[in-house]
Amino acid sequence: MNTLKEDDFFRLYTFIQKKYGINLSKKKQLIEGRLNSTLFSMGFDDFSKYVDFILTKATEKDIEVMLNKLTTNYTYFMREKVHFDFFSQNILPALVKNKKDKVLSIWSAGCSTGQEPYTLSILIKEFLGKEAHLWDTRVLATDISQKVLLQAQKGIYPEDSFKDMPSEWVRKYFKRIGDTDQYEVTQDLRSNVIFKTFNLMDPIQFKIPFDVIFCRNVMIYFNQSTKDDLVDRFYSSTNRGGYLIIGLSETINKNSSKYKYIMPAVYRKI
Repeated sequence: MNTLKEDDFFRLYTFIQKKYGINLSKKKQLIEGRLNSTLFSMGFDDFSKYVDFILTKATEKDIEVMLNKLTTNYTYFMREKVHFDFFSQNILPALVKNKKDKVLSIWSAGCSTGQEPYTLSILIKEFLGKEAHLWDTRVLATDISQKVLLQAQKGIYPEDSFKDMPSEWVRKYFKRIGDTDQYEVTQDLRSNVIFKTFNLMDPIQFKIPFDVIFCRNVMIYFNQSTKDDLVDRFYSSTNRGGYLIIGLSETINKNSSKYKYIMPAVYRKI
């Protein structure tokens, strides 16, 4: 197995952190273990040449292959259910009551393979019922990885990924593929989610501010200053009274952030 010299390790992790916000400064062994096969498949015989390539000649696809190796896109339907309960029981009723333009602006930032934005779309449809067609309820779903976005757009998931989802929702919003254990999202559900590639290190310049931003289990890869900067940009992109929801294992700096703490992992712009 190839070993990663300290200077090459420094060059690689500083590049990744500056460009994508991901902090791997203490993940030398992880980088070695996960990228050795990539070196071999690309014809590099040591890390120094690979790092040179990444910093000077790599295409977006080459970078994406590397990032997919170094980060974990682990998710499933209804993960951290307390957030979805709060969204459907507290946030949605207030939004629907007060929204005159009948537009719900929801952003799933770091959406991975799509389970989160599809779940949010289901919750919205279930809450609005027959009134859903009167509203613009499209959920924006972004991720840095084109690979996971393509998987999300296909909307095909194994049966065991629905273990925490009500069976009636599975029957209503998904179609079983033949005799397999694979299920595909319905066209109606698929059309309610807009998938886009987006790097959270870039300026947030979407057309309208958001009522709710879900950014869960993404900032675990960021150092404190990167998190603080991103949360500030989220705040500027949130409607007054809107929410930021992060992962249960994550925190934001309550002393520097303008968001008000509501409950674990839930913050509001007052």
